[in-house]
Amino acid sequence: MTNELAWLDGHEIAALIRTREIKPSEAVAAALAQVSNHESQVNAFVTVLFEEAMSAAEQADKRLMEIGAHELPPLFGVPLTVKDLAPTAGVRTTFGSTAFADHVPSEDSISVGRLRGAGAILIGKTTTPEFGMLGVTESALTGITNNPWRLGFTTGGSSGGAAAAVAAGMAPLAWGSDGGGSIRIPASYCGVVGLKPSMRWIPGDQPWDTAVTDGPLSRTVAGIALMLEVTAGFDPRSPHSTPIARKDFVAATLAASPDLSGVRIAVAMTPSDGPVAAEVRAVVGAAVARLAEAGAVVSEVRLDLPDPVEYFIDFWGPFFLAEDAPLPHPAMREVREAAGRVTLASYLHASTVTRGEITRVYNDVFRDHDFLITPTSPVAPFVHPGALGGATHVDETEVRYPAIDFHRLTESASHAGIPAITVPAGSNSEGLPIGMQLHAPQHQDIELLRLARAWEQIAPWRQILPEFLR
Repeated sequence: MTNELAWLDGHEIAALIRTREIKPSEAVAAALAQVSNHESQVNAFVTVLFEEAMSAAEQADKRLMEIGAHELPPLFGVPLTVKDLAPTAGVRTTFGSTAFADHVPSEDSISVGRLRGAGAILIGKTTTPEFGMLGVTESALTGITNNPWRLGFTTGGSSGGAAAAVAAGMAPLAWGSDGGGSIRIPASYCGVVGLKPSMRWIPGDQPWDTAVTDGPLSRTVAGIALMLEVTAGFDPRSPHSTPIARKDFVAATLAASPDLSGVRIAVAMTPSDGPVAAEVRAVVGAAVARLAEAGAVVSEVRLDLPDPVEYFIDFWGPFFLAEDAPLPHPAMREVREAAGRVTLASYLHASTVTRGEITRVYNDVFRDHDFLITPTSPVAPFVHPGALGGATHVDETEVRYPAIDFHRLTESASHAGIPAITVPAGSNSEGLPIGMQLHAPQHQDIELLRLARAWEQIAPWRQILPEFLR
């Protein structure tokens, strides 16, 4: 049964534990067996807690026999990974940097504390580029993380280890973070689901930050809903966080119907007029056609967004310029050089005026539509790019900054504060996953999950596994 358990999703494992059909130790052992079998090929982990996780699972087994099902917390006994940017009490947290190779925090981040408080069992910390400041997952500390769909290809970043672990069956649930696509790009490239929640839904440990948010990755939409259910809501340590009254996220998501009659969906295949690979457009276009067949009212729209690459430099540039931020990767140093032209005035303009323009563009779309669809990335997963940090071309079109360009379609939603989720749309001619990005108005996260669930029923993806794992 171990192999079967490794491919169940987190909400399914939680349900089986609650009904005593499996024990927490079985679920954790199944995940760790996948780690043992495949981590040497994938390299998704910074730290694996083999002994600690099994000990916690065995303690959970005993508790399971002592208390009633109604007393069990929502994630009781479910294996979980956490991206190595999030502090974890008593567990090494390196931020992907050799400078923090031995750093052990004394406290969990707010969201990790909520996940562990809900009963999840931490099995390890997943790889990230140094401080999350690169779009592909590699660092001097951990090396390169491989895409389970094609070893030697990138997972994207910066939650690349999280997405790879889920795709390889090494974890049913993963916790990452996203400031411009860092959950959505890896989830898209690894053929899993990844959500960037609405701004402030997940309390942040940096209360001044309104662009970056923690968020979930999973193989199914219900797994996403379960993690969101236990992490969303106000915390006084994060004064901008949002009170969330409704908490039946999983039930609401699973109740979604594949009948989309009357649902108004806007589609923008080439936001900001930037190039999108022909195969990506074809796969996402075919998916949109199936949504229309399910009853959705689909219309094409134009998104006149500010140039996302220029905006990236103006907004994030000062972070790359920080004197105490070591940036050993050549692509990171190139962005730092480009950021040298950023003035205080241009940064303030980007973080206020331009951000307002981005928000208005999305609000204009949602005035007449319930949802917006774009491709998640302009390109499919690509061979590890080395010093360039990203794809150099979109089909025949050369890009300006390879390390930034393939995040071009995910950046703006972060700054508008709207929820965005990537779901598998299909694959290209080489069998590599292509993601479709669904957006909703701010605070319509549950409605977004319901649309994603509808698509999951129309075009199920969970039984399609990377070839080397079959």
